[in-house]
Amino acid sequence: MPYKERNIEKQYFTIGEVAAQFKVAESLVRFWETEFEELRPRRSKKGNRLYTPQDIEVFRTIYHLVKERGYTIPGARDMLKQKGPQLKEKIDVVQSLEKVRAFLVSLKKEVDAAGKAEAAE
Repeated sequence: MPYKERNIEKQYFTIGEVAAQFKVAESLVRFWETEFEELRPRRSKKGNRLYTPQDIEVFRTIYHLVKERGYTIPGARDMLKQKGPQLKEKIDVVQSLEKVRAFLVSLKKEVDAAGKAEAAE
């Protein structure tokens, strides 16, 4: 039986990894932890924060509301309590559409460059 490479996903992320993923300061991650009760990472024996993929999804939702949509902290907190699961689905759709748009823009640039090269010949 051939060896099959397994896709290993991390179960826990450090605060530094989470901050780097969203390009924010670690202090912001800690601050939002105090402001949003939905964001409660585990702690290691040393006291280090360990974020699960679910915690990162919650953080992504908070980031979208506060940084991208311009909600205040209390406004984002209320929105999370009212429309938590629905909001996550909407954010997923928006992110998918942004990826499609980026692909189409790059494709258009390639087509334009190929057209210019062909016209120059």
